[in-house]
Amino acid sequence: MNKKFLSLLFLAVPFLAFAQETSIDEIIEAKFGPFATLVSSFVFYPITIAGKDVPIVLIVLLLGALFFTLYFKFANIALLKVAIRATRGKYDDVDHHSVDIAAGDSTPGGDVFESPQSEGVIGEVTHFQALTAALSATVGLGNIAGVAVAIAIGGPGATLWMILAGFLGMSTKLVEATLGVKYREVGEDGKIYGGPMYYLKKGLKEKNLGGLGKVLAFMFAIFVVGGSFGGGNMFQSNQAAAQLKLLFGVDSGFVFGLIMAVLVAVVIIGGIKRIGRVTEKIVPFMGIMYVGAALIIIFMNISVIPTAIGQIWLGVFEDNSLLGGVVGVMIVGFQRAAFSNEAGVGSASIAHAAVKTRFPASEGIVASIGPFVDTVVICTMTALVIIITNIKSNLFNYANLDGSNVIMNGTGERLGGVDLTSVAFDSVIPNFSILLTIAVILFAFSTMLSWSYYGIQGWKYLFGKGKAADLVYKLLFLFFVVVGASSSLNSVIDFSDAMIFAMVFPNVIGLLLLAPKVQVELDRYLTAIGYKKSK
Repeated sequence: MNKKFLSLLFLAVPFLAFAQETSIDEIIEAKFGPFATLVSSFVFYPITIAGKDVPIVLIVLLLGALFFTLYFKFANIALLKVAIRATRGKYDDVDHHSVDIAAGDSTPGGDVFESPQSEGVIGEVTHFQALTAALSATVGLGNIAGVAVAIAIGGPGATLWMILAGFLGMSTKLVEATLGVKYREVGEDGKIYGGPMYYLKKGLKEKNLGGLGKVLAFMFAIFVVGGSFGGGNMFQSNQAAAQLKLLFGVDSGFVFGLIMAVLVAVVIIGGIKRIGRVTEKIVPFMGIMYVGAALIIIFMNISVIPTAIGQIWLGVFEDNSLLGGVVGVMIVGFQRAAFSNEAGVGSASIAHAAVKTRFPASEGIVASIGPFVDTVVICTMTALVIIITNIKSNLFNYANLDGSNVIMNGTGERLGGVDLTSVAFDSVIPNFSILLTIAVILFAFSTMLSWSYYGIQGWKYLFGKGKAADLVYKLLFLFFVVVGASSSLNSVIDFSDAMIFAMVFPNVIGLLLLAPKVQVELDRYLTAIGYKKSK
């Protein structure tokens, strides 16, 4: 298998070299641009609220998250301690070993010696590995660059809305991951196949909506494959290469892309087990390094914290028109949070479906930690660093909500997302841009690992679970790693980002219809671990 893979990769090199030519950008932009614009305009079609354009997809995400939060009685907050304990393995003895009532047992629930014990447990990765695999796809450039843009345009007040969106997103993740495990399939080789494709098809069939379920599952599979090639691949390698160029001033995107492709290949050939083993090491390291640096800056400027908090609170209501200001800042904050933690997109449930567990809700509860870590913790750290350093050093002026003001630094240079974060950190920690470059590369690498798994699950749903289909997808994925690093295919990336968020529509429909199933699983798990009795 490995020899065949290397041979095919070697044959693909001439095509990769062709992708380096600048003319390919122009050809794709000309041919693909109009189609990408059409898809993007549909997915992000806006409606006007208080004079502000709000993408429909954002409204669907937020209303869905609010519904799940209320429906499950704020389980996202109430079960946070349970989620942390389950992630640490505290309930593994219950989660991995169950006692089933025997047929004809006269004392069900009483004498366990009269009941058969199920020894095996389905799954490929631990709770922690599944969580880090899912987090590796969401913790990334959105936390570094996206938050910077949100604060720069929406002002400090956007921070509060990001935090709120993160808490609401926890409820959506709980539902997605529970359903991902409940309706997963197990191959003859023991590999797990799960995610929205399966709970849309199988779950809706149980509700006599089989036709709708098949259509929604098919749509989702197409979207997740397209999104994996673009937003989960090309965009990541492109931005990592750009950060290297920014640091060293050398344009070596093609070489960097080849190196990155080889590293990605080594991991994804091993499937979710190897991805889980790698991400459980990378994600904590990334988080500790980045959040640690942020905490250093915050503690070094502890006297400024009250001012920063005041700016965040007042910034929620600032603008010429109160309603327009609240809505404007809310849109910016909610949008960056939703696009960062991907709650409602459904992709993370694919990774969570591979967990070793008997109780689907156990992984749903663990998965709810994702938006908390991604948005409530890491995004908030980034926001605080930018606000604090801007208070002390006056790095830039906050732009108008319509983005009409260009964000400039002290020397008159325009600042982008990563640049803005880098300047903020560098102003307190000299040469932090070097560590930021390492973080960006690790974020990009880990994101590609998880999205390769998401994409291949959609690919196998569409084209079958054979080795040939598996190999074709992986070769295509590696090809696009190099294309993304060595090109500026804006239309392709815009199209792929649109496909990622197109996943929201079929996914959220399924989540709403299947919410009662999740409640049953949640009650079953909480009873098994004794949570309900202890309350």
